[in-house]
Amino acid sequence: QVQLVESGGGLVQAGGSLRLSCAVSGRTFSTYSMGWFRQAPGKEREFVAAFNWNGGNRYYTDSVKGRFTISRVNAKNTVTLQMNSLKPEDTAVYYCAAAIGGSGLTYKGAYDYWGRGTQVTVSS
Repeated sequence: QVQLVESGGGLVQAGGSLRLSCAVSGRTFSTYSMGWFRQAPGKEREFVAAFNWNGGNRYYTDSVKGRFTISRVNAKNTVTLQMNSLKPEDTAVYYCAAAIGGSGLTYKGAYDYWGRGTQVTVSS
């Protein structure tokens, strides 16, 4: 069983930065594709960023390109999401997810495991 635990959320002013981390249990971390999603109140959970298991391809939703960076540290079983130039519309609960496969990573259905989320609030 794989468990994911997010951390690093909080309250930040517009233009500020936050770094989210996702600790992943399990000995096969390097074989999972990883993604970040977010869900604002009253809205569907949406894709933010992902990379496939071999790290060759990274994907970002248009609204965060150039501002967010997804990275992984295999030795620490950790995935991070560096978020810069934050905007009020980035306010949401952010979820880390792991996928056994390497395709369709912009869709929630591609993922097999989910964390419980961490709140990010950006004030104007």
